[in-house]
Amino acid sequence: MLKMSFDFPVPLSSLPPGGVGRVVAVHGGRGPSLRLRRLGVRPGALVRVATVGGWGGPVLVEVDGCQVALGRGLARHILVEPCGPSPRDGH
Repeated sequence: MLKMSFDFPVPLSSLPPGGVGRVVAVHGGRGPSLRLRRLGVRPGALVRVATVGGWGGPVLVEVDGCQVALGRGLARHILVEPCGPSPRDGH
């Protein structure tokens, strides 16, 4: 079993499928930050990476019971504290 231990926030795009993180900051302009907040991706929210598209494709995350597809570039602007794999993954 892979244990993730980080002493600092990492970009959401760096979490593997099944990884869970708590959002600590969203960097970027006002427009993207507002859009993410409306989708539930805001500081304090728990997000779970469902899948990561190959070749720079989108990152599909679950937040507040909904699935949201984020471009890889946008996912790099979301900083999270990794919490480990999702309990639903059985890890």
